[in-house]
Amino acid sequence: MGGELPKQFIQIKKKPLLAYTLEKFEKCVLIDEIILVVPDEYVGLASYQVVDVFDFGKIRKIVSGGKERQDSVYKALLSLPGNTDIVTIHDGVRPFVSVEKIVKSIEMCQQDKAVILALPINETVKRVENEFVITTLDREKLWVAQTPQTFEYKLILEAYKKAFDASFIGTDDSSLVERMGVKVRILEGDYENIKITTMEDLVLAEKMIDRLNR
Repeated sequence: MGGELPKQFIQIKKKPLLAYTLEKFEKCVLIDEIILVVPDEYVGLASYQVVDVFDFGKIRKIVSGGKERQDSVYKALLSLPGNTDIVTIHDGVRPFVSVEKIVKSIEMCQQDKAVILALPINETVKRVENEFVITTLDREKLWVAQTPQTFEYKLILEAYKKAFDASFIGTDDSSLVERMGVKVRILEGDYENIKITTMEDLVLAEKMIDRLNR
């Protein structure tokens, strides 16, 4: 957002954005433990201003992230015990995910091995090159991916290993599984499950928190 502080630590209503997100996973009965991944220089801040202050008992480790998102997730996956069953990966700046969707994604993953939240596109989408329209895409077949993205642990770990071996960089976790030929199940997400990216998103988030607290 152009500031010095990473956006997950920006405060809304005297609480870091990250804390709102973590609360959802702390409340979820199917989540046994949480691995929190933050930039290396903010590990201490995450510990004493988020974990300790808000008493998140399910956080077992705080892992220092890597250069890219994919590096960070991989470090977290490698930190898990080998007998881990299912992993759900979520953006720390998506504070409005519902506990119900987390639960549903895990339940579906027990059968389908790979499940992501996504929303159908309701706008017309153009493919553009050099500022000119090349074609209009069929929006009936287009969905916007969200998180959490939930996977059988052995599957997502293998997908990450193969991606790094091939120097493949994906824009989300699902793309690493897809390139292995594994079918990924869609769970329709919520429009409120926004990713806080801009200052305008922060204003919207504050209004959403006010509404939810009424």
